[in-house]
Amino acid sequence: MHFISEQLDNYVIAHSEDEPKLLEALTRETYQKILQPRMLSGHYQGRVLSMISKLLRPKHILEIGTYTGYSALCLAEGMQSNGELHTIDINEELFDFQRSYFNQSQYGHLIHQHLGDALAIIPKLQMNFDLIFMDADKENYINYFNLIIEQLNPGGLILSDNVLWDGKVLDTTFKKNDKCTPTLIAYNKHLKEDPRVETVLLPIRDGLTISRKL
Repeated sequence: MHFISEQLDNYVIAHSEDEPKLLEALTRETYQKILQPRMLSGHYQGRVLSMISKLLRPKHILEIGTYTGYSALCLAEGMQSNGELHTIDINEELFDFQRSYFNQSQYGHLIHQHLGDALAIIPKLQMNFDLIFMDADKENYINYFNLIIEQLNPGGLILSDNVLWDGKVLDTTFKKNDKCTPTLIAYNKHLKEDPRVETVLLPIRDGLTISRKL
């Protein structure tokens, strides 16, 4: 979904940082071999994630939803040299694909993959995080938030992807079997009202929220 014209969107991309060659290759292979390649963060959002990480300089990063590893590599660009990035995904078929690209990067030894249910895995990660990127099953966004907020350091950031959901968050007549839209509507309201965070919602791609822990 484009919130600005395609021509203007192309201009924005052309005047932002270039996409690293490794991520260009990852994008090509994802589109060639993997289902739902639209799930990639992509060039522009990837550079946004990279810039946020570089500004924050996190030591510990948590990613909920790895897909093919694009966003993890973007976030790792700003991580401290002695840091760690923990990324969780439930799809075991993508595990080796992710690792192949992680190992081609300079951050491979700092990226730890976890396979399974994030709600079960997160409590076992006995550490606090400076930056958390949430891009997994939307119906669990509130559950993830309530779990990870306790493991986020003061001043740390939660980045939540797809919070505009192709504009469906404006639709009050969603289908009865649509669990994602009402959950995202409730999640966006929760972020706005939770006194533990301050939040700004950016209309980047499908909506990216930045929430800072107070």
